[in-house]
Amino acid sequence: MSTRGALLARQSGTGRTSVLLPQLVLGLVCGGYAVGAATGWGSARFALFMGDFGLSSAALAAAVSCFLFARAADNRFRPAWLLFSLSSLMASGGNAVWGWYEFVRGVPVPSPSLADLFYLCFAPPAIVGLLVLAKRPVTRAGWVCLALDSWLIGGSLLTLSWSLALAHTAHLADVEGDSVARAALSLAYPLLDIVLVSMVLALHFRRSSVNRAAVNTAIAALALTVLCDALFTSPLLRQTYHSGQLLDAGWFAGSLLLAYAPWGAGAARDTDSAVQDDTAGPRTTSRPIAGSLAALTPYLAAAVCTLGILYNVIEGRRVDRVVVFTGCTVVLALVVRQGIMLVDNIALTQELAQKENHFRSLVQGSSDVIMIAAPSGVLRYVSPAAAGVYGRDADELVGTELSSIIHPDDLGQVVHEVRRFLAAPPGEEPTTRIECRFRSGSGDWLNVESTVNRHQGGLILNSRDVTERVRLQAQLQHNAEHDPLTDLPNRALFTTRVRQALGGRRSGDAGTAVLFIDLDGFKAANDRLGHQAGDELLIQAARRLQEAVRAGDTAARLGGDEFAALIVGDGSHEQNAREYQVHEIADRLRLTLSEPYRVGAGEVRVTASIGVAFAEPGITPNDLMRNADLAMYRAKAGGKNRVELYAPQMQADVVRRSELATRLRGALRDGEFALLHQPVVHLASGTVAAVAAQARWRSAQGILFTPAEFLRIAEDSDRTAELGRWLLEEAVEQAADRARAGHQVSVAVRLPARRLLDRALPAASVEALLTRYGLPSGALMIEVADSDPRVSLEDLEQRLAALRRLGVRIALDGFGSGYAAINALRRLPIDVLKLDRGLVEGVVESARLHKITSGLLRIACDLGMQSVADGVDVPEQVLALRAMGCTHGQGMAFSGPLDEYRLRRALVRGTFPVPGGVPAQPVLTGGSVPSLTGSHGETPVPPT
Repeated sequence: MSTRGALLARQSGTGRTSVLLPQLVLGLVCGGYAVGAATGWGSARFALFMGDFGLSSAALAAAVSCFLFARAADNRFRPAWLLFSLSSLMASGGNAVWGWYEFVRGVPVPSPSLADLFYLCFAPPAIVGLLVLAKRPVTRAGWVCLALDSWLIGGSLLTLSWSLALAHTAHLADVEGDSVARAALSLAYPLLDIVLVSMVLALHFRRSSVNRAAVNTAIAALALTVLCDALFTSPLLRQTYHSGQLLDAGWFAGSLLLAYAPWGAGAARDTDSAVQDDTAGPRTTSRPIAGSLAALTPYLAAAVCTLGILYNVIEGRRVDRVVVFTGCTVVLALVVRQGIMLVDNIALTQELAQKENHFRSLVQGSSDVIMIAAPSGVLRYVSPAAAGVYGRDADELVGTELSSIIHPDDLGQVVHEVRRFLAAPPGEEPTTRIECRFRSGSGDWLNVESTVNRHQGGLILNSRDVTERVRLQAQLQHNAEHDPLTDLPNRALFTTRVRQALGGRRSGDAGTAVLFIDLDGFKAANDRLGHQAGDELLIQAARRLQEAVRAGDTAARLGGDEFAALIVGDGSHEQNAREYQVHEIADRLRLTLSEPYRVGAGEVRVTASIGVAFAEPGITPNDLMRNADLAMYRAKAGGKNRVELYAPQMQADVVRRSELATRLRGALRDGEFALLHQPVVHLASGTVAAVAAQARWRSAQGILFTPAEFLRIAEDSDRTAELGRWLLEEAVEQAADRARAGHQVSVAVRLPARRLLDRALPAASVEALLTRYGLPSGALMIEVADSDPRVSLEDLEQRLAALRRLGVRIALDGFGSGYAAINALRRLPIDVLKLDRGLVEGVVESARLHKITSGLLRIACDLGMQSVADGVDVPEQVLALRAMGCTHGQGMAFSGPLDEYRLRRALVRGTFPVPGGVPAQPVLTGGSVPSLTGSHGETPVPPT
């Protein structure tokens, strides 16, 4: 037994015990009273007391019980229990008066007396109470039928009773010369009992379903009381009755039963219904026998009336006028009632026909197909809508098996759901819904949704065609999981496929790999040819990727020009062999994606950088995809158009860069950056012509980061613009301080070309700095790097021209290392040409570099530009560069970066020793070497 079942059983046992105990006590009390009455209570005196005051006490208990229940109840039956209380109070008063005469005074009870008044007042409240308990008719005809039923029962009982006893009683009263009051009283008791019995019988089949157990108990109590009254008024017991006899036990039991009715019977009903609801589900109440008896009640009453008349005829008696009159009224009431029933039946038949036509029209006109299947599964009815929905006539489907039109793949699921539905309680699950495929008249399979209801052991199916909805849902699902341009799986579906590949039996297969693919040069091609051509290129790349992977693998587009591939391992090779196979697949993909693309009328060439990451035991899909992404970025950083395998060191580098970037965010706020300056020396005279500003970061932990480290991090962080603003402002402020101290040297600040075009550093900010600190024109030089291909030369030219009009000098930094150096030299307004460190380092050892450097310096001299060599670290480089015509240099051959104190000492000294002394005038300079602090009028704008 389950825990819930045990708990319900325990509750049921406790509830039944609490109900059976009052019933047992009630039975013992009534049985004890009956035994006492049967044995004469031991003495005549005590018998009188129990026969009078015992009955009075029992009736008083019933009155109090019904009154208290009426006060606690809050429904429409409250007046009924108040009337029952009043009726019992009248019975208690009658018995008390009877005891006053018999037991207290010891005299016979006079007739009539006050006790008769109380007894006569017992029946009317009880009759009205029964009317309140009855289910109220909803129509006027219903009230008429209720009255007729009551009269049919009452009239038939009156006829029978008059024929058997009442006529004789009335005759004796007339013969003995009793008073009118005594004669009326002798007939009043049986007549009231007949009325009460009539109401009990008439209302028994009309009682409300609310608190049915209490109502039944109350009716039983009144019926027992009426039965005892009938026995008391009969000629056999009337003459020999005295208080304390066994007949009093019936009245006593009726009173106690009425006292018990509202409380004990109600508790029993609640307990039974609660247990039944919790264990067996809702109970379906069906009363065919009670309904048949209710319908036969008028005919039974007429039969009783007929028996009363036949009794008089058989006994040879003259038929009494009362019997004739009552019998005629009973027959008339029966005829009227039958007429009313006939009219009601005609109206109900017409209404039923109208509703049947209405529902038939609804079924036949509905766009849904309604089918009724027998318990065997055979279709017994199919609505005409089947011709339009299924393409099959309804008559063709009737008589066929329902399973014959269901798709075989769906049949098992449908049978399982139907069995589960039929086994469930109807009250808990009245309907269910089934989706399956039905065969149409053309042989196609239609997606059908059916609402299923129970019908006489079979099923009613209300079906509709949802094929279009299913198709739309499938399309929406496909769109949600695929890229709209290439129709490859998107990131969400690719992640799901990776998760599936890493789970189940392949969870430990190290041969499973993820490839991240990026098309190198796609952005430039997209900007040059347009987005439509770029989309066509992506479609062709996706088609190549889809054709290149194996049948069980997955190719996906993650977004933009990034693709991915899932290579599923089969576990049939060793790890090294499997890695070699995946690397071979990746390299084949790289070659395939790097072939020329035919876009429009021309060809477009892009390459592919591929990162490969292999699955490991316990790795998650996100980690595996992250590893492939890191490997792909390493491939791009290593020169592009290559395949890179993931290594754990890549993740360590990412973590280090992330930590460094996090610390960099707070370095500016915490003042951890310091500004150093490296002197720029005239190679001929050794004088300091300018200083180059350089930032240094000494963290709070005492770690000194080189510019290459933190500048590389800064380029990828959100603090790049803030670092550039800080470097520029600090350099201008310190240069102004030095100018006020008498050191008139310009300061060079290196800014990437991409940052110059950033809106975070507008030209007005440079002008504001120059105005705020009073820096003279020509005292600030910005070194621009030309190695960023993403920068538009047109925009950069306009920006540099605007800065140059502010008195800012422009230097082309890193000249000789970028592919666009000559173009930048031709387009941009340059004042100073700064040779790249790579040219300077090998100028002495390499004759090839010597010729290249010499040629670049000759170009700068012909354009009237000054030249600065970066990274001049040894005296031999000074001599070689000076011989080539280079005017200035900076490096360890003269001085490293200096703080402000040491810089000012060097500026006071003014010169640095030059190797080899002061040489003759260089051949290429054509005159005196110009100073870096000269005005713009001395340097012409390069030709465009």
